[in-house]
Amino acid sequence: MSEKWETSMKKLRLARLVTAALAAAAMSVSLAAPALAESPRVPPGHGHGKHDTLRWAAPKGFHIGTAVAGGGHHLEQPYPDPFTSDRPYRRILAREFNSVSPENQMKWEYIHPERHRYDFAMADAIVAFAERNRQAVRGHTLLWHSQNPAWLEEGDFSAAELRSILREHIMTVVGRYAGRIQQWDVANEIFDDAGNLRTEDNIWLRELGPGIIADAFRWAHQADPKAELFFNDYNVESVNAKSDAYYELTKQLLAQGVPVHGFSAQAHLSTRYGFPGDLEQNLRRFDELGLATAITELDVRMDLPESGTPTAEQLAQQADYYQRTLEACLAVEGCDSFTIWGFTDKYSWVPVFFEGQGAATVMWDDFTRKPAYHALRETLAEASRGHRDCPHPRHGGWSRR
Repeated sequence: MSEKWETSMKKLRLARLVTAALAAAAMSVSLAAPALAESPRVPPGHGHGKHDTLRWAAPKGFHIGTAVAGGGHHLEQPYPDPFTSDRPYRRILAREFNSVSPENQMKWEYIHPERHRYDFAMADAIVAFAERNRQAVRGHTLLWHSQNPAWLEEGDFSAAELRSILREHIMTVVGRYAGRIQQWDVANEIFDDAGNLRTEDNIWLRELGPGIIADAFRWAHQADPKAELFFNDYNVESVNAKSDAYYELTKQLLAQGVPVHGFSAQAHLSTRYGFPGDLEQNLRRFDELGLATAITELDVRMDLPESGTPTAEQLAQQADYYQRTLEACLAVEGCDSFTIWGFTDKYSWVPVFFEGQGAATVMWDDFTRKPAYHALRETLAEASRGHRDCPHPRHGGWSRR
């Protein structure tokens, strides 16, 4: 990253924070959420042109993405499936992003509900939607300890049967979308925070041993030789025991010729904690191994006041975290995939899993934009003005518009 780029970004961030601080000082009472979203407020679907979007602001070859809400915890919430029922949501999904990740619709419990039956309806619909809107797709996920169906976790299978089940699942799912899904999270969350493999709660590691990780990558590559294959995890933003474990495992697998192509940090951040200031350093060391890098599930949750409405200071801190995460990715040549985990608080997973916390995304429930949204768009626009003109030669340069 050039000195000019660093200086311009620091000035941009400082100006935003000063503006937010001045606004906060002028407020004697908490403002309602929509009033904080943007000024003047623009109703959803009005006033935002094609050029006033994240995907248009992004540099050529850079993928700004979001999770597609649906499945998982949404099934227990008091609203219809967001992707199929919410037309304004779909319009914004298409307009703002050039990459999408199914939030739950490709996880085992959703796409493979019975041993001999797959349910591809929602996954097919998302991929078709992406193709209509010239969006890349990240597949999520193939080997994981969580959200597996009961028939798998509670079944009485031999090691040979489990191995066959996993291979058949990967070949079937990846093969179905060969040439249509550009990146896959192959092995998801396989280490704990101490850097130990999850041999107790991950059925594949427990029953088949760590060698199954390499097999999963080989099978995925066999099913679609053109797809980029990733490790993906949370709490790996910094250089720590967990990310060190991925670094060492990746080096071993690459030495064995295993087709590992990328490392991604989920980046589920919280304003309770400091920003991971060594994120760029961490991504860079994986880039130097020859891997693609990515941010795949960014959100920034906060402890909500009793009113339920974040303060201006909280929104400024959240915007800063979003911006700094994006800056770290932009600074690493091979980091060309940046995904936020949902774009509206209306469908965010955070309040369901973190009591008292929320407001983690870049838009309010009614799709009006928060300071975090503007921080992302301005940072992307600045990067477009000469700093990230070309896609990394290792990648295909997916269309951004």
